[in-house]
Amino acid sequence: MQREDGNGGAMGQLVAGLPQLAGDPAILGQIIEHLPLPVYTVSCEGLITACNRAAAKLWGPAAEADKVMWCGSVHLYTPEGRCIPHEQSAVAIAVRNGKPQTGIKAIGERRDGSRFSFTAHAMPLLDGTGAVVGGVNVLFDVIDGENSDITAHRLAAIVESSDDAIISKTLDGTITSWNAGAERIFGYAAGEIIGKSILSLIPPERHSEEDEIIRRLKNGERLQHFETVRLRKDGEFIPVSLTVSPIRRADGVIVGASKIARDITERKVKDDLLARQTAVLETLNQVAAVISLDLDLDRIVQSVTDIATELTGARFGAFFYNVTAPDGESYQLFTLSGAPRDAFESFGMPRNTAVFAPTFAGEGVVRSDDIRSDTRYGRNSPHRGMPQGHLPVVSYLAVPVKSTSGDVLGGLFFAHDEPGIFSEDTEALISAIASQTAVAMDNARLHKAAQAEVEQRRRAEGAKELLLHELKHRVKNTLATIQAIASQTFRQAPKEELSAFISRLLALSTAHDLLTEKDCEAVGVAHIVARALGPFLDRDRERVEIAGPAAAVPSAKALTLAMILHELATNAVKYGAWSNESGIVTIRWHITENDAKKVLRLEWSEAGGPRVFSPKEKGFGSRMIQRALRGEGDQAQFVFRADGLVFSMNIELVD
Repeated sequence: MQREDGNGGAMGQLVAGLPQLAGDPAILGQIIEHLPLPVYTVSCEGLITACNRAAAKLWGPAAEADKVMWCGSVHLYTPEGRCIPHEQSAVAIAVRNGKPQTGIKAIGERRDGSRFSFTAHAMPLLDGTGAVVGGVNVLFDVIDGENSDITAHRLAAIVESSDDAIISKTLDGTITSWNAGAERIFGYAAGEIIGKSILSLIPPERHSEEDEIIRRLKNGERLQHFETVRLRKDGEFIPVSLTVSPIRRADGVIVGASKIARDITERKVKDDLLARQTAVLETLNQVAAVISLDLDLDRIVQSVTDIATELTGARFGAFFYNVTAPDGESYQLFTLSGAPRDAFESFGMPRNTAVFAPTFAGEGVVRSDDIRSDTRYGRNSPHRGMPQGHLPVVSYLAVPVKSTSGDVLGGLFFAHDEPGIFSEDTEALISAIASQTAVAMDNARLHKAAQAEVEQRRRAEGAKELLLHELKHRVKNTLATIQAIASQTFRQAPKEELSAFISRLLALSTAHDLLTEKDCEAVGVAHIVARALGPFLDRDRERVEIAGPAAAVPSAKALTLAMILHELATNAVKYGAWSNESGIVTIRWHITENDAKKVLRLEWSEAGGPRVFSPKEKGFGSRMIQRALRGEGDQAQFVFRADGLVFSMNIELVD
């Protein structure tokens, strides 16, 4: 039962006055019978000696037949739902101790299972000598009815069936209730944990969190979606999202807390997976940006060796690759990263041993946590293992570099002097980089061959055309390779991520077509806009306005402009003016002069779409646009107006 102190108004005075009226049974009987509040008396043994109509109505039929002691309720409970023995009821304590028990809150249950809440004011009845001869109990603040029972049962069912852990505790941290969701998440049965400290579920290093939670609860605050780590019965840590609310008494005093804990393990795993996949894609994009801009074979292989060595965490890395001299003779070169060149020069080129053979034959990746325990290790003379003076190799990773035609161009090798360094994710990443490298090496070799061809024909028009088409073909191969890598990498990620990535690749492919349709040093702005927005104009031509004078941008910047326009159009379809049925996009450009240089100023303006808010963080598209316009004189600006995005940029034109 729960006492409510200080509740000594008219009801308290009435109860205090009843014993004084005991000398006049007629008056006392009339008072008890006609009071609208339930009133009853008991003997010292707990038998109900009298009750008024309000009490009989409250308890319901057959209460007397049940011969219930101390009160007419079949069962009694605390407001929190714990069972109260009848001999511990307010009137029983008043009779036993000879002292009033006022303001006691409890819940009664009838024979049909329905319940009602009440506040009890119990007094002992004394005879002329002051001896206790019984007791009287007055019940008020009665809340009764079928709806309250239904609501209580419904809430209890919701709590018990919830997948989340729903726990209540006192302000000193003692757990008072525990649902099935809490048992599933934390591993404790209710009987094991109720009455224990909430700190049993909190890692020692996070106990200060509970102090802060209690401090905020006492201030009446409610904590929502607080992500932290808790402790299971088996000792495992589990990430959870907590919502904590204060529990108040009827008078508003905070007496405890209700905690809802949601297991976010699965979400964390997905977040980590997505983060890793995003990091892989960003890495591949960075590698592609580095090697695709260079057509010098030596610089490409050195860049790849340096980047891959850093990404793997290897102590050192090497790239052995095959080259062909002008006279047709083949020979092998190598690059190093993380170790001086003289650390290898005395050992010569790697031989076709059991360990190296799979790589140079292009048979697949060799990855070992400890190559010394590999059955292929140490089988070849004269060293039978690592040559004397060789850098220590324990963890080992070797990835063949194969061209699109299947020819083995070389192999990437990585080593570490500690075991277990290279993971499956590392293997997948380096395999993807090896595929990019093969395309870049093919491009470099084609470029070198094209240069020789161009020189041989004195830069004849036919040779230039051949070069353009060969490079276009190789760019398409590069994009196809990246698309295949993305599809493999994104196989467990949301489909929207893959669709967005492939859409950008297709836009890049279309933009490259602009540069190879004809032999030119500049491309018309109107032509770029029409080609970049082709798929969108086919669907929403009436919802776009395009205006601007004749102007051409350098071919080197035509690709950038096309990619930016495609990114803006994709964003408009997803979130902007083209995401509904009424939005309009306006594209205008004009020519200005800045420091005697002609500058194209292009503005993309949206209106009529959903309400626009300035993003807290830049997305991939925004970062891509700003990076693309880092060149001298090139600028970009985003203005997020409520009625639509306004994007403007400056590009220097051909003189």
